[in-house]
Amino acid sequence: MKKNIIRKLFIKLSKIMGYEIIDQNDFTSPTLDKQLNEDLSILNEKSIVLPLGEVKISRKVKSILVLFRTNSNVEIWDQNKKRLFELPKIEYTWRSLNSLIKSINFSKIKYPNINFKTIIVEDNSKKENITRIDELIAKNNIDINIIKLNHNNYIDIVKKQKSEQTFSNLCSLLKCFQIAKEQSEDLVFFVEDDYLHFEPMMEEMIASYERIASQLNRDIFMCPADYPYLYMNNEKTNILIGNKRHWRTIDKTLCTFLTTKNLLNKYWDNFYQTCLDRHDPFEKYLNEIYKNEICISPLKSLSLHLTNINSSYGLSPFIDYKKLWEENKIND
Repeated sequence: MKKNIIRKLFIKLSKIMGYEIIDQNDFTSPTLDKQLNEDLSILNEKSIVLPLGEVKISRKVKSILVLFRTNSNVEIWDQNKKRLFELPKIEYTWRSLNSLIKSINFSKIKYPNINFKTIIVEDNSKKENITRIDELIAKNNIDINIIKLNHNNYIDIVKKQKSEQTFSNLCSLLKCFQIAKEQSEDLVFFVEDDYLHFEPMMEEMIASYERIASQLNRDIFMCPADYPYLYMNNEKTNILIGNKRHWRTIDKTLCTFLTTKNLLNKYWDNFYQTCLDRHDPFEKYLNEIYKNEICISPLKSLSLHLTNINSSYGLSPFIDYKKLWEENKIND
């Protein structure tokens, strides 16, 4: 009995002093009142990963603006190849948005104090496709604002392109960057409409952002996908510990990535230049940012880019593509 009293006092004192106790004998943390295989981290306060211990969170996430960019008329931009499963583009857009909504809702439950805001930039899809998107939003009872892109607003800004699809792509990307500049408060996540997301994607992005940005004492960029091209040149990388997986440093992304309002403002010229003309590579000015800033991607992937199976910018390794695809099927 005396031992129990002393133990309880020690636990209470540890809590007051801000320390956590690990009892490896019964595989628990008495101060957190959790099993060690549970999530031991506390958002905005501390990140705990065994056996590495605790990271105090100095970079606290307050809000995230999600910008989903879609054109369900374009089957696969700048290519004649077909996507994995070879279905009409609306099916990919629909499942992509469904998986994103599920991930956002999952994170809202886990992190109720974070403000989530989602905007869809819709680029002249067919009426029936827009109706399907509206129905999906209504079905999930989620507040999403849809902004329809007007190409006329960009005729004097974006250089005329060889194809209407490329011009449209540049315009919609610039619109997303402009909205982010005007409306974002903290994190901003740019998402294209041909990615499938695992349900914990958003949770892992947010929690890992807090942990890694706090350790590095700086804002960073994050990409949710582990692309094949990252393994083709045997480039050196650094491995970091996130919330529930490893992350690696990278120096290239596509146009689905997360960053902050501060970095968006700091490198606004790069963001803006990306959209004025078709560059080689398309993300040339974004990739220049990563010479000065840290960008990371997960091991293994949190999102799946549904391109042609042979694309170096597409399917992430070690993912059950069919399972993730079926999990996001929407029943009418």
